[in-house]
Amino acid sequence: MGAETAKHVVFIGAGSNMGSRKENLQRSLSLLADIPTTSIEKVSKVYLSEPLGMKEESWFYNAVFQLHTGLSPHSLLMSCKTIEELLGRAKDHPQWSPRTLDLDLLLYDKLVRKDENLSLPHPELPNRKFVLLPLLELANPVHPILKKTTAELLASCPDSSEISPIDEFELLVPGGKGGKE
Repeated sequence: MGAETAKHVVFIGAGSNMGSRKENLQRSLSLLADIPTTSIEKVSKVYLSEPLGMKEESWFYNAVFQLHTGLSPHSLLMSCKTIEELLGRAKDHPQWSPRTLDLDLLLYDKLVRKDENLSLPHPELPNRKFVLLPLLELANPVHPILKKTTAELLASCPDSSEISPIDEFELLVPGGKGGKE
């Protein structure tokens, strides 16, 4: 089986704090589902979270998506960057500033990789409660470098920012599945 047809398990963190935050997350799911050899398997609840870095910015809607894909990590990253741009994020977007959409590859199987464009697992994963909480809702994967489960990372996470689930709505997985399985 070739690299582009093997099914890899990937977790993507998604966030939005500009425009229709819920719609931005829902549209990103639909666009991710349209990527060849890629399917959305599970979607976490949406969480309202305090922005990091620039506290005066609007609060984020965050979620984590579990995908199966035949794409390589770099191909999937490029697809995520294209989706971000389609939903209004500029290529030269300054760090910590508001954004319509942010898609981060958190985990790609148990792969460990670091190059100029991509670090796997995501280097900030252990430090971000707004990613660990929704990730743990879907699965409890072991961090391939730290050798700790997501639950263990959450228990020792230094992030003290506010985060709470938004129970009024859930994101719908394209194809009719609900957010969680």
